[in-house]
Amino acid sequence: MMLYLTLRKSHYFCTMASNEKLITTKKPSYPISPFLGDYLAHYNRTVPFPISYYDLERFSGSVSVMDKNDNDTLWVRVFYNDSERHEIDDNLKRIYSLLLSDGSSEIVRFLNVDAIDYCTFGNSKPFRIKIRNILNDNFVYFYVKKADASRAYGLEFEHMLSPYNLNFLVHEDTLVEEHIAGIPGDEFISNYLPKCSNSEKSQIAKQFVKFNERCMIRLLGDMRSYNYVIVPTHDFDQVVYKIRSIDFDQQSYEAKLKVYRPQFFKENFPMVELVRNHLDKNAIDQYKIEERAIIAKRILSTETRLTQLMKCMLKDELSTLENVKQLKSEIYAYISDKNFKNSFNMGGIVRAAFEFVKRNYENHEMLRSD
Repeated sequence: MMLYLTLRKSHYFCTMASNEKLITTKKPSYPISPFLGDYLAHYNRTVPFPISYYDLERFSGSVSVMDKNDNDTLWVRVFYNDSERHEIDDNLKRIYSLLLSDGSSEIVRFLNVDAIDYCTFGNSKPFRIKIRNILNDNFVYFYVKKADASRAYGLEFEHMLSPYNLNFLVHEDTLVEEHIAGIPGDEFISNYLPKCSNSEKSQIAKQFVKFNERCMIRLLGDMRSYNYVIVPTHDFDQVVYKIRSIDFDQQSYEAKLKVYRPQFFKENFPMVELVRNHLDKNAIDQYKIEERAIIAKRILSTETRLTQLMKCMLKDELSTLENVKQLKSEIYAYISDKNFKNSFNMGGIVRAAFEFVKRNYENHEMLRSD
């Protein structure tokens, strides 16, 4: 018996990134339900905001934000009437204090809002706020977005089941989220990857396999290269690379299993090639098993909180009935686990995936102890 049953396609990373259009329709926004709101309040994810996403939409003008090579970043810097700007800046500084400090007004007087940028691309259309400390010119970013249930679940899963903790707050129809630092995946692939040594490329290939597995298990979709970042960390005499998602809009919505596997997006083709050129099948299988074991341990260590979140997700509407039917059918065709076949919504499919990973890990531990 295979203790860590993998998807039956043994050529896991032999398939090239797909040219088919995996996402064909725009995902609708799903409101925060009362039971999800209660969960978020219980875990200190809610707090009254002095300003909302829709308040920021009332800008009076904008200019394009260009990168250092004068390419359009698809962000625009927005401006507000003088009569509103002071109040907006003051409220944004208070949100910064709520998100990244204790909510005290003491630090607000040392802050300045250097820029408010608006993204014209993608589903969420976030505002990016640049806050500068006037005492030393250090600055940080945070984002103001529409409160969407899919994003809230995605952020919570990332917080509990990935190597990283995330800080975000929700109030009514607004979500505020901290910035995730790193090199955007598309920029890294174009400008940094060609300069990496073979050893570094092998390490990045390993991380992409793990990232691919992590996204698939928790049904985090649309991880094209511009939706994740590469985080380099200096460790003794080497640089260690990690991959982090920065976009959680497509949590458990799409019908195709491929959407939840970053390897199938054409934007990730260089990363797939990296895996093909630097890892053999045994290494790929090893890293998949490692990632599933780590996720299983995190499921067990956060079981109380995760169970409460899954109870909310089982009651929530996060996709269409057609998407649910197709996705559970595709997963069942691969691993023949009846729990997927019997799932009635996206919450049920995610729960079946977590139970599958946990059950295999516990079976392995039991046999090893014998």
